Amino acid sequence: QASQEELKAAYRRLCMLYHPDKHRDPELKTQAERLFNLLHQAYEVLSDPQTRAIYDIYGRRGLEMEGWEVVERKRTPAEIREEFERLQREREERRLQQRTNPKGTISVGIDATDLFDRYDEEYEDVPGSSFPQIEINKMHISQSIEAPLTATDTAILSGNLSTQNGNGGGSINLALRRVTSAKGWGEVEFGAGDLQGPLFGLKMFRNLTPRCFITTNLALQFSSRGIRPGLTTVLARNLDKNTMGYLQWRWGIQSAMNTSIVRDTKTSHFTVALQLGIPHSFMMVSYQHKFQDEDQTRVKGSLKAGFFGTIVEYGAERKISRHSVLGATVSVGVPQGVSLKIKLNRASQTYFFPVHLTDQLLPSAVFYATVGPLVIYFAMHRLIIKPYLRAQKERELEKQRESTASDILQKKQEAEAAVRLMQESVRRIIEAEEARMGLIVVNAWYGKFVNDNSRKNEKVKVIDVTVPLQCLVKDSKLILTEASKAGLPGFYDPCVGEEKSLKVLYQFRGVLHQVMSADNEALRIPKQ
Repeated sequence: QASQEELKAAYRRLCMLYHPDKHRDPELKTQAERLFNLLHQAYEVLSDPQTRAIYDIYGRRGLEMEGWEVVERKRTPAEIREEFERLQREREERRLQQRTNPKGTISVGIDATDLFDRYDEEYEDVPGSSFPQIEINKMHISQSIEAPLTATDTAILSGNLSTQNGNGGGSINLALRRVTSAKGWGEVEFGAGDLQGPLFGLKMFRNLTPRCFITTNLALQFSSRGIRPGLTTVLARNLDKNTMGYLQWRWGIQSAMNTSIVRDTKTSHFTVALQLGIPHSFMMVSYQHKFQDEDQTRVKGSLKAGFFGTIVEYGAERKISRHSVLGATVSVGVPQGVSLKIKLNRASQTYFFPVHLTDQLLPSAVFYATVGPLVIYFAMHRLIIKPYLRAQKERELEKQRESTASDILQKKQEAEAAVRLMQESVRRIIEAEEARMGLIVVNAWYGKFVNDNSRKNEKVKVIDVTVPLQCLVKDSKLILTEASKAGLPGFYDPCVGEEKSLKVLYQFRGVLHQVMSADNEALRIPKQ
């Protein structure tokens, strides 16, 4: 928000500080020349309305963007933003050709009913009958990749393999999707498999209004019994900012009508659904609570009742690394019994392990399905996941330090040179502030402070910034805006990638004060 007058005043003040003619010492003169050139480059950017608008909105990367040279001058910041987004889109289109966006699911069904449903009299004469038999009874693998052909056309190749109790099969599908306008797209699908015959599908999506859309999916399945058609239509509408309503009609092998309301907020997700159909009709209610912690913990529960019986499910999921989310759900139903479902999402891949524990409603099965995963998770989190994430973070920090080492060294040299060049100005500022009983910075440190006893093994990494802070004092005030303090004159980053703070001990009106400020936090002293 600085005006051109304020920019000029700051430029003149720093010119007085860094101008080579102000310094007679040859070494200081050389350092002053380098800093004066950097200062001049910054002023050239900020004194031009167009380049300043680019820098204010997008920072240095905006200035490095190709294509600005053809942009008409005298544009407003809003117009420059539009132009930047257009250039970004062109870059994205070039990068699209290299993207495949792979997605996959691996599901392994485990039959562990022998743990709870054993009948001892049947096993008396069987060798090894004292050990429960746990079997993998089904498996499903699916994978898909996308190949952008143009900015509007995409080819999608997908396939799946399934096996259950020794019998299995697979299929492969190819879909071509075209974005027809900002309001909709269409997709044509061809498929073939060994369990079912060739497939032809047609899918369409369209926004009817800004708050309402419709999707239609027509499928023709060819088999030895003839052609089996299927049609699914979904009409959806935004009921309010966080709530969607859906109406679904499905005609074909399993015809049904379904209506559902989904409310999704920052802290919760609620769904209620009702389906009338052949062979299944049901009503379902589910609720999920989202905790606002860094692990993005969620707990959920649902009740589903219909012609097939009743199922109660409850579970939780949690982020265990940057790209991985682990979840577990216990399912208790009549006549389904008790099951434990474990799911791991790793980037765009999903690993699913449904474990069937018993066909009966046994309290022991419910107890072990609930407590077992919790005990295993907390043990693994403490002994494996936490140490691994800590080591990974250290590796990333070390890698970041290595990649920025030369840049940081240069910044450090510039900061040290700036501090040496500031000495004379700071002496005059202190004399003026002492005369009026104003603001004098006694000591100031910037970097990583360790105050927590649990982190006492960590190393403190701070630099002394007393001189550069005093140099910023004007009319007995020190004002810092909401930006990383590593960019201030005389500052540099002493601990790349780590949390930093600024600690200032200052004297005002003859009284000592102390203040601690986070790296990106605005600071104004003396306090009002």
